[in-house]
Amino acid sequence: MTALQLTDVRKTYQSGDDEIVALESTTLTVPSDEILALVGPSGSGKTTLLSIAGGLLGPTEGRVMVGDEDITGHSPRELTSFRRRRVGFVFQAVNLVPFLNARENLLVVAEFAKLDKKGAKERAEQLLGELGLGDRMDNLPGQLSGGERQRVAIGRALMNQPELVLIDEPTSALDTKLGEQVMQLIVREVKARGTAAVIVTHDLRMTQFADRTISITDGRIEH
Repeated sequence: MTALQLTDVRKTYQSGDDEIVALESTTLTVPSDEILALVGPSGSGKTTLLSIAGGLLGPTEGRVMVGDEDITGHSPRELTSFRRRRVGFVFQAVNLVPFLNARENLLVVAEFAKLDKKGAKERAEQLLGELGLGDRMDNLPGQLSGGERQRVAIGRALMNQPELVLIDEPTSALDTKLGEQVMQLIVREVKARGTAAVIVTHDLRMTQFADRTISITDGRIEH
């Protein structure tokens, strides 16, 4: 089964009379059990591709399929519902809610997805336990280390049992040792659930954890 299929996807922006091409015609298939690393320099189109795959941006041209759902023509409301049901995000800036503790940051996802409250609490605590945060569930983000916040973000991304996890620069703020620990954690958690993941990174040392690596330069992917 295919988790993600981009077909001739292109993204452009207008700047006055000029057309800025963020992503050239791109075709990409990610199987449902694959961890794909997407590498390239800053401004190469990595985050644009990730945002289109997750329904945060719409393509100018082309088709986007996530699982069996064609999201190309979805309305903003439909895209919101789609993201809650089928995709998990780990953003570079982590973006935890600062006034909610670790457990509550996961439960927000469950609330949006209208999951059963009791089951959601059990799942949140199970995930945090698996991520080594069993004794940190009641801590606010400001009371957690950078690595711990990153682990909470991973747990949040997995909370709605997504078919596709999209991860933007997961090790950018971490040293090599901690970065490798976070990547090992991502691989373990994703593989255990049979979920696909696309990981955007500029750190070539982290590609060893992926099943496949592709490069992107100036909006063009190189298989």
